[in-house]
Amino acid sequence: MPTTQTREISAAKRLDNVRYAIRDLACVADEVTKQGHKVLPLNVGDPLNFDFQTPPHIIDAVYKAMRDGKNGYAPSPGIPEALDAIRGEAARKGITTVQDVFVTSGVSETVDLCLSALVNPGEDILTPCPDYPLYSAVLCKLGIALNAYDLNEDDAWQPELADIERKLTPRTRGIVLINPNNPTGSLCTRQMLEQIADMARRHNLVVFADEIYDKLILEDTPHIAFAEVAPDVPCITFGGMSKNYLVPGWRIGWGIVSGDAAAVKPYTEGIHRLLRARLCANHPEQYAIKPALEGPQDHLIEVQRKLRSRRDLTQKWCEATPRVSCVAPRGAFYAYPKIDIPESDEIFVKELIRQKHVMVVHGSGFGQKPGTQHFRIVFLPDEQTLTQAYAGIADFIRERYGNG
Repeated sequence: MPTTQTREISAAKRLDNVRYAIRDLACVADEVTKQGHKVLPLNVGDPLNFDFQTPPHIIDAVYKAMRDGKNGYAPSPGIPEALDAIRGEAARKGITTVQDVFVTSGVSETVDLCLSALVNPGEDILTPCPDYPLYSAVLCKLGIALNAYDLNEDDAWQPELADIERKLTPRTRGIVLINPNNPTGSLCTRQMLEQIADMARRHNLVVFADEIYDKLILEDTPHIAFAEVAPDVPCITFGGMSKNYLVPGWRIGWGIVSGDAAAVKPYTEGIHRLLRARLCANHPEQYAIKPALEGPQDHLIEVQRKLRSRRDLTQKWCEATPRVSCVAPRGAFYAYPKIDIPESDEIFVKELIRQKHVMVVHGSGFGQKPGTQHFRIVFLPDEQTLTQAYAGIADFIRERYGNG
């Protein structure tokens, strides 16, 4: 007689600390939606959920590729015309020591591949706090202990150099810079990039420069690429189509390897072994890379106009609302207000969903200094929706905590 298995199948222990706060709140929102309420979503950074549209010429490029039969496997590193266009983009960013480029299934895969190809058991990679939770998730999946350095809220969320020095060990292999930053919307100054470059040289670190929002700058000053400031330092610059070109669902990203050729060669070969093992990124969508990077950029003017207006509205609300303060975002479409409340920010955001039907993400889901509370706002919705949402948050704060 066949036996029936009754023992529970447990997940790997190394997944115990894998969290993705942005989507983990969905179950609370589902409760509210089932009760017949409409939830105002200020939690997920998908421009296509709001009044932003994909540039038609890149849709046409993918449609043509599909009609022309480009539906089989692509070369593992990416199609040649896409790789050439990414090299051209690197040149426009001022990166002069490009050693390799490759295409991935979104920057999420770039991160996964590049961390996996570098770090061994017992080693670590410095990640910012607060950070985008993908980094900690990948490191937990690899069984790597987290080593987070603080961003300084009192210094416009710049990396805290003294904390980085304290956290460095002989087993530290790299450092992550998210610039513009998610969740804070901060931009690194040139001076800060130079100081981090000096640190990377002294400690033989690989710099992971996550620059996925590099064209969504809300100030008059241009974005500064880390690899432009430090052409000699081993660096992987992460870029992609999702945010700048309004196609997050296409999952097209890339990595640009720069630095001394001899220094990065073994590591680059390791990345390519992983690229071959996972076959390829989405094939027809890769035909949008060249027209996106080399074609009209008109959509960015309107995108930046909308984002600046919505950032300004958000900042004014933060400044006018008791118990709330915020460092003004300078890039991307996130704000990360501090909130003075007597309970956790996770309770705050869950009760906000239940009582006012507004969805933001708790700061503890991104990391923060002990004793502080924050929440992340996505200010992609139109001004009317934001105004309604902010009124709900202000009412919730007043009703639950008073005006302080």
